[in-house]
Amino acid sequence: MKPPFLGKRVFWDHPASDSSSSEMYREAAASDLEVTPFYTGRHLLILRNGKREVVKTTRLLETKWGLTVANTADFITETMCESRIKDADVLFYNELGIALVAVDDDSMELLHPVDADYTVEPEKVVYIPDDVTVDTAVESSWGIKAVRAHESVYTGEGVKLAVLDTGFDVRHPDFKGRNLTTFSFVPDETAEDLHGHGTHCIGIACGSSDQQGVRYGVAPGVQIYAGKVLNNGGRGAQAWILDGMTWAANNGCRVLSMSLGSKVLPGQSYDIAYERAARFALSKGTLIVAAAGNDSRRSTNLFSPVSSPADCPSILAVGAVDSALQVADFSNRAINQEGLVDLAAPGVAIYSSWPMPSRYRTLSGTSMATPHVAGIAALLCEKFPDAAPAEIGRELLRSAGSLPLPTEDVGAGISLAP
Repeated sequence: MKPPFLGKRVFWDHPASDSSSSEMYREAAASDLEVTPFYTGRHLLILRNGKREVVKTTRLLETKWGLTVANTADFITETMCESRIKDADVLFYNELGIALVAVDDDSMELLHPVDADYTVEPEKVVYIPDDVTVDTAVESSWGIKAVRAHESVYTGEGVKLAVLDTGFDVRHPDFKGRNLTTFSFVPDETAEDLHGHGTHCIGIACGSSDQQGVRYGVAPGVQIYAGKVLNNGGRGAQAWILDGMTWAANNGCRVLSMSLGSKVLPGQSYDIAYERAARFALSKGTLIVAAAGNDSRRSTNLFSPVSSPADCPSILAVGAVDSALQVADFSNRAINQEGLVDLAAPGVAIYSSWPMPSRYRTLSGTSMATPHVAGIAALLCEKFPDAAPAEIGRELLRSAGSLPLPTEDVGAGISLAP
């Protein structure tokens, strides 16, 4: 399968999609030569009638256009990843009614008939939000105290919690003896975290304490599922995120945390592919939380919409607050109709694990806020073992601590542990 382009070039000249938002994408890219790429050069074919049309469309792709089609249903005893379908032109996500199409532009043009039973969207490049390294030697656990995780009688024992990110440092001494499952969806890269972001986020959601006894993790008793969906440079293809979402759901993870995303423009709707994956996860018992994004600069009166995929209706979007419980300068706002901020959590100067030999680092970002909420969701799953994801979500919102701040910035308020 043709690999995604994640590099420096901006794809504003690729074939147009059926989405009304694609013109906005091209205009934004053309107006700013410094912008990072929006698209990978591949496409997502979204069936209007979902998975009911998979067989019919597969035959069409194979017989009319001579494409080689793989299907996630072909992978029963092993996890699907792009490394295992190198000869395919198309991958159908059987559960979602979506296909990843990786062909040249001329072939892609043929897949745009006006009477098609599907729409075509460009595959997005996905990034780690622009997190900020904090220059401090102070090992602060203010976030743990703010969400009251240190007071909870729950640890997330028996709950599977997945984090999709840059992988994990499995040799980190603070996680010795933990129940840990890793998998890389990034072709030609192991699940080892050579970036650091994934290890930091997993530490917040699933870690415990450092060697001095400073607690930095919310749910130290969970079973950890670390899915690498972003490469060692912190970039990934949208299909890799879909891979990880279905993997977490199919493995029985009760909670899925995603501190990643793509920038969203004012007026742009949520991504249908992500929403279908989120609904599939909910149907399998998985609650998803995602970072609202760090594109705002509130101090200069710049406010950006909630990022994708956090703007999906079936995903809880998390904004960031600082130790004074004020909205972080970078935290995105609910500007678009569907892209709401659901909850807020500590996201400024957050201390957590980092790949060895550094061992720890302090960062700021909605990336740090999100795993706080994921960890609290895991505590609730332990407290309510038979609760459906929607019930856990409602309990998260109900139990949040109110803040004297606009709901478009913090949603229901700061997430609190049970």
